[in-house]
Amino acid sequence: MEISPSANPPVCKVIDYKKFLYELKKKQKEMKAKTAKVVVKEIRLGPNTDDHDFNFKLNHAIKFLKDGAKVKVDVFFKGRSIIYKDKGELILLKFAQGVEDCGKIEQMPRLEGKRMIMIIAPKK
Repeated sequence: MEISPSANPPVCKVIDYKKFLYELKKKQKEMKAKTAKVVVKEIRLGPNTDDHDFNFKLNHAIKFLKDGAKVKVDVFFKGRSIIYKDKGELILLKFAQGVEDCGKIEQMPRLEGKRMIMIIAPKK
């Protein structure tokens, strides 16, 4: 195995190749274990979600954010309710105001097909 290719003459070392592969795999596994896993929790609302249901889901989102998970909030439009896009956006912005003490908006509300999606990340 070549240790220092830029030296004159290049420095080499004789090693056991299987042992080298084993140690390499072990280091990669250790690095993978140290990385933080991002958990994304999803909360679904409708364009006509009532206050009690809204507050119930808001409390769940606050709990998820305090646990360190990201929250994906989406408003699902069924059938012809797609005409209430502005209602859906207002609900999402109201949701963002409700969780602003423990989370920040990572992605503003945007429409994707029949869903309007917003992502909220926990504050450090």
